[in-house]
This record gives sequence, C-alpha cells and structure tokens, in this order.
Amino acid sequence: MDKTNRKAAAAAWKERKAPAGIYALRCTPTGECWVGRSSDLEAIEKRLQFAIKMASTPHRTLLAAARAHGEAAFAFERLELFEDDDAGPELRDAILKNRAEHWREQLGAVAI
Repeated sequence: MDKTNRKAAAAAWKERKAPAGIYALRCTPTGECWVGRSSDLEAIEKRLQFAIKMASTPHRTLLAAARAHGEAAFAFERLELFEDDDAGPELRDAILKNRAEHWREQLGAVAI
C-alpha cells in the first residue's frame, strides 16, 4: 500500500461513525455473562478478543474463564445499538449507562 492510499485509509477510519451500544460477552461452557457499554462496539469487540486470547484482563472472573476455557469458548453479542447522532456525549453516556444496568439485571450478568 503506497503512502497516498495509507493516508486515505487512515482518514476514512477516523471519520467513520462508530456504533455505540450495549454488549454481552458470554462463556459458552459455563454460561457466565458479562455486560458492558461502549461508544465504539467494533473497537471493544476487538479489544476483548485480544484480551481473552492473551488472558490479560483486569476483570478477575473473565480472566479465570479465559484461562480455563480459551478464546474459542467466548461469544460477543451486540444487545442494543444507540442510533441517536444528535445526542451529546454526556446524554449518550447516561443512556448507555442506564441501559447497561438494565441488561445486567435482565441477564444476571457481571459488569465489564
């Protein structure tokens, strides 16, 4: 990839609209579930996959499950997308926080 194409690709990545929302991470063998929120679901999915693969996460229960079962045992699920582009970051964060709490209670999940 030449320099011009690299610059164009980097600019396109920076200008993309990242989907915000609520996600669940499930351990298939144990049924454990972790729920979190993110302003960029694509980035958090990749970050969690890497953390599980490397068995390096600050969440103790997730770390124990990752070490015991490996990365193939986990499934990432988008529970809810936040579509409102007009809301400011503070309002969006408050809504995401509220919805994440709702999903944790609904699924009996741990915060991540």
